[in-house]
Amino acid sequence: MTQFDAAFEEVVGDRPGAIVLTGTGRFFSGGLDLKVVPTYSLSEQKAFLHTINRMIGRLYACPVPVVGAINGHAIAGAFVLVLTTDYRIGPDADALFGLTEARAGIPFPAAPMVVVGAELSPSDVRYTTLYARNFGPSEARSRGVLDELRPRSEVLERAVEVAEDFASMPADGYGRIKRQVRAAAIARIEQLIADDSDPMLRGWLDPGAREASAAILHGARDG
Repeated sequence: MTQFDAAFEEVVGDRPGAIVLTGTGRFFSGGLDLKVVPTYSLSEQKAFLHTINRMIGRLYACPVPVVGAINGHAIAGAFVLVLTTDYRIGPDADALFGLTEARAGIPFPAAPMVVVGAELSPSDVRYTTLYARNFGPSEARSRGVLDELRPRSEVLERAVEVAEDFASMPADGYGRIKRQVRAAAIARIEQLIADDSDPMLRGWLDPGAREASAAILHGARDG
């Protein structure tokens, strides 16, 4: 995430007309590494939370249009990355989407939770966070996670087309309107970061997280 944050800062500094965010292979991103995160010390947990809150906040408030070329699976933290983008194209088959943190015993950092609440309807927030099951592309679109579906081979090409359309808009006006639309969520995230007030900083991972994460990984291997 630190590398991503630095790369994103460099790209935005070049003042592009638009940005396309994508992954490689069958995954847009698999989210957190469940073999590593549950082993973090308290200081590592705090550093991690600071990084993810800052990164998600910067993505969500980015004045440049960000188009998501969601080429494959987007699970947990990656699901939130999808929600930070301004327009989202996903594959029409063979991809899973979901917020599975509850099943891993890993609560949400503050900034991702703000984005989830801002981008999904209340019923979809409840379903995705508390039922915590993955679902396919059609359901992702019906729940407002994706804007359109394309064959996997066309996702990136279509995202570039959409990005070119975004780039044709007046840049300053777009950035100001985007901030108007997302003002409440952006202000909340900025305040959380400025005040160092993410409640998870006082204790993010409980002792059960390692066992729950191991059970998920064991189930994935069995599957």
